[in-house]
Amino acid sequence: MIDVTVILLEDSLPSTSMVPLEIFACAGLLWGMLMGTPSEPRFRVRTATIDGKKTRNLVPVTLEPSVSVADVGRTDLIVIPAAGIDLELARSSNAELVRWLAVRGKKTAVAGICTGATLLAAAGLLDGRRGTTHWALVEGCRRMYPNVDWCADRFVTESDNVFCGGGVYASIDLSLYLVEHFCGHLLAVQTAKALLLEAPRIWQSSYAEQPPRSAHHDEPVQRAQKWLYSHFREAVDFDQVASKVGMSPRNFARRFKAATGEAPLAYLHRLRIDTAKRQLENAHRSVQEISEQIGYEDVAFFRQLFRRHTGSSPREYRARFGPRGAL
Repeated sequence: MIDVTVILLEDSLPSTSMVPLEIFACAGLLWGMLMGTPSEPRFRVRTATIDGKKTRNLVPVTLEPSVSVADVGRTDLIVIPAAGIDLELARSSNAELVRWLAVRGKKTAVAGICTGATLLAAAGLLDGRRGTTHWALVEGCRRMYPNVDWCADRFVTESDNVFCGGGVYASIDLSLYLVEHFCGHLLAVQTAKALLLEAPRIWQSSYAEQPPRSAHHDEPVQRAQKWLYSHFREAVDFDQVASKVGMSPRNFARRFKAATGEAPLAYLHRLRIDTAKRQLENAHRSVQEISEQIGYEDVAFFRQLFRRHTGSSPREYRARFGPRGAL
């Protein structure tokens, strides 16, 4: 089981602690209970505060932790909830937690929700990395933590095992994203469906998914991935892509596979099929429309490729994971 520690903060919004707790606790369990199939929880979840005492929140709810942070042993993931909109106060009032994070965050995955991400920044865990927070507070974050690449348009960011979620209810998106990160796409979709949630949103400006397998340090390959993400619906000439990032086609193919684990064409198919899965899960477009929208004019080829990637036809996949009433 994956061990998760959800931190409780004073004067926070309790949903940013409780939503992750509930989603992780239901992952692997609720879907099976609803479908009458064998189920097994995938996450072990505890709550913790700095001193092990109850916390008061911005709404009239008091939360009692399982332990103090000093009693947290091995854990695979630490989740930090919203810390209030006064960034200076958030840092000063949580100074002890920041020091604890600076140590523990070097050895385990960490996730910050809304302004909880600023405590990761205060601990130095986001230096030189991408992060996000509520769009209205990004400029203040840039002034206070200039070493962080703050991405105002993202609901979710991932950089070297450090995860951030945008606003308060991006806690849903981030939690489902983390379920997928640790346990795979199928379990994340099952968890979302069991809780009547949509698949996680990644962008605050539009609902799309960040390029997969981009957590590496080959910058030209990352540029190629970003270009492919923006143009995957078009006909792609990989010789031209290689030229755009200053490589020969042969060197590009070698470095791309070394960085991502996939050949460029296989990666392009992954981008398209991942987009198709999201559309089948959340939208009512026909299979023909989805095929054309993601770059395959030949719908028979799309169906064949989709089955190869997922083990089912688009129609079967939609029947299992799509919105109710979709054909």
